[in-house]
Amino acid sequence: MLTRLFLDSPLSRLGHAYATTVGFIWGFLWSTGRVERREGLFVFRGLPSWAFRRGGTCVGSCYLTAQNVTDDVLEHEAVHKAQWRRYGMLFPLLYALAGRNPLTNRFEIEAGLEKGGYVRPTSKRR
Repeated sequence: MLTRLFLDSPLSRLGHAYATTVGFIWGFLWSTGRVERREGLFVFRGLPSWAFRRGGTCVGSCYLTAQNVTDDVLEHEAVHKAQWRRYGMLFPLLYALAGRNPLTNRFEIEAGLEKGGYVRPTSKRR
């Protein structure tokens, strides 16, 4: 019952919409670069390094970064966008509980550690 109320629900989508609004405001306040739509994300470039964590931060459907916008990174961040949609405003709490180490954080693992730049790509031997 609680799962249906909080996960992939109108309530979680409302939380995602709220987070996206916050991301838009933050992005428009601090972005000095190009703003574009890619991988279903609103990508805000040119933010100062103190305005986001690591290489960039996904808030709802907004990706906030200085210039970290490779195709792989955006694919990784699109998974975080889907996580925001599934969990809504529970996502920041669940993410924090999963830990700061991206190598053990289940949300970073789900988004892809290689695409997120946390581990080096494995070479395929032939």
